[in-house]
Parts: sequence; C-alpha cells; structure tokens
Amino acid sequence: MEIKVSVIIPFYKVQDHIARCARSLMEQTLQEVEFIFVNDASPDGSEKVLREAIAGYSRKVRVLRHRVNRGLPAARNTGLAAARGEFIYHCDSDDYLEPEALELMFRAAEKEMADIAYCDFWLDFGTRRRKMETPTYISAGRMLKEGFLAGAMKYNVWNKLARRSLYEGLSFPEGHSMGEDMTMILLSIRAAKVVRVAKPLYHYMKTNSEAFTSKPSDRYLEDIRFNAERVLWVLDAWEDPEKEYWTSFFKLNVKLPFLISGSLDQYRIWRSWYPEANRFISANRILPFRTRLVQIFAALGLYPLVWLYSQALKIRNGR
Repeated sequence: MEIKVSVIIPFYKVQDHIARCARSLMEQTLQEVEFIFVNDASPDGSEKVLREAIAGYSRKVRVLRHRVNRGLPAARNTGLAAARGEFIYHCDSDDYLEPEALELMFRAAEKEMADIAYCDFWLDFGTRRRKMETPTYISAGRMLKEGFLAGAMKYNVWNKLARRSLYEGLSFPEGHSMGEDMTMILLSIRAAKVVRVAKPLYHYMKTNSEAFTSKPSDRYLEDIRFNAERVLWVLDAWEDPEKEYWTSFFKLNVKLPFLISGSLDQYRIWRSWYPEANRFISANRILPFRTRLVQIFAALGLYPLVWLYSQALKIRNGR
C-alpha cells in the first residue's frame, strides 16, 4: 500500500490520555496512512495503554523507543527519520482528531497541489470548548507574513499537514523544546501553495491555562530565545524589501506572552527583548487594536495599565 500520510505521535507520561488519541487515529477514514508512535522513555504505563488501545485495529503502526528521555523535538525527529509518507502530520499524544481529519486535509492538498494543508480546531477546556478558526491563505508567502510573522495564525504543528519534501535537511531543535513548533515557519518558507480546510478537525486539550502566571524558568527563556533566533537567522537571508517590517512583527509576537502574565518581572523581560522592534507596534494592523495598545503601554512603561489588561483577559477567558 502506498503511504499517503505519515502520522508522528511522540509520547511521554500520557497514560491517562493516549488511548483516546490512539483510537481517534486508528479510526481515521483515510486508509493509506502509517502511524509512528515514539516512546520518549516514558516511565509510566503509556506504552502498555497504547498497545491495548490499538490491539483491535488493522492499521500500519510502529512504536519506536528512546532509551533515555530526549525531549519532544528529538522524538519528532525520530519519527521523521522513519516516515515514508508523501505528507507528514504531527499529533500530540494528549489530543485527538475528528475521524475525517487526515482525509479532508490530504484530499484538499492533493486537489489544490498544495505543500501544506491546515484546518480549524477546537480548544477544549475540560467541559468547555471553543471553536478556533484560521485565516484562509492560498499563497505560502502570505501565510508566512500575515499568518506566522504578524500573528494572524498560530504556527502549531498539530493542525497542519506538510509535504515530506519540505523537511529535507530540516529538523526540530533537539534540546530546545519550548517554541519548537516555530519549525513550521521554516517549512512555510520552503512552501509555495497552501490550503485551508474550514472545519475544526483537531481537539487541542488546554490543560495548563496558567502557564504564564508564574515566573518562567531560565531554561524556558533560553529555549524560546533559541528558537526565535533560529527563525530570524533563516529570515536574515530572506530577499524581501519589507523584511525588517515583518521580522519586527515576529519579534513582538515572540515576547507578547510576557504581557499577559500579570507579573512585573515578565514585563521587564518584555522590555529587554528585541527593543528595536517596538517602533513597529502600531504598524501591525493584523493584530487587534487592544493587542497593539497593551504593547504601547509596555513600551511606555505604563505597567499598571498592562496589568489591568492581563486581568481583563483572564476574566474574558473565564479564569
């Protein structure tokens, strides 16, 4: 059977979630698929639960193992090295898919001769759910600029199907897990055409909504900065007359989460990261006015107003 899509699923300490994920994959309507699970030396019963969940299905499945825990980017790379499909899809092991997800994205990419297909998704908060719509792009260049760099679209790997040839000579940043999905930006630079499937096909389980309320570790900051610099290094060779304009938007979006923390220490981190980009805050009309306004407050050092914004955002999100 010719493999159309290789699905890569790294897992580590997810024994309470991986069965649901695995069953949603085994029940995909697209048949020409291989599933590559990568056990990143998980110390719990994740693999046992996985094998029990897939036992009754006749699908092409491989379970690869790391002898020691190497992190998410390394696990993705292990899966990539083993993949044989025309397209690559990454699924997080604590999330799950609608049954027709892979088929709809693959058929859309095939019909439109696109290098990347992407879909809308569900943001699941326990008993609550929010539909997250993505912008419609045809040109990969426009998706790169307006979507990923300016901030109209998230660069998560899990709602995007990418042609395997885009990964040639490119890997995920082993040892730098936070921000590793910025790799999708590098893929989009290599792509020509993209297509959107305007249906929510992926369920992203939001389990750590307070991630930015506490002080980020030095390792977290190092990883985010490493991955941002990795993207900027590639974009440095980008021949575009508005390169400074778009890369400045990217820098501002990299540090934007520090402003929703409610923490003075993180406001100071925001102030110290990429200060040269601050003069482009008002120019980014892709983002909502309120997002630009809070960045202006931060640039002026009006931290009480930034704090009020973060509190209003928490109330809006029901936290």
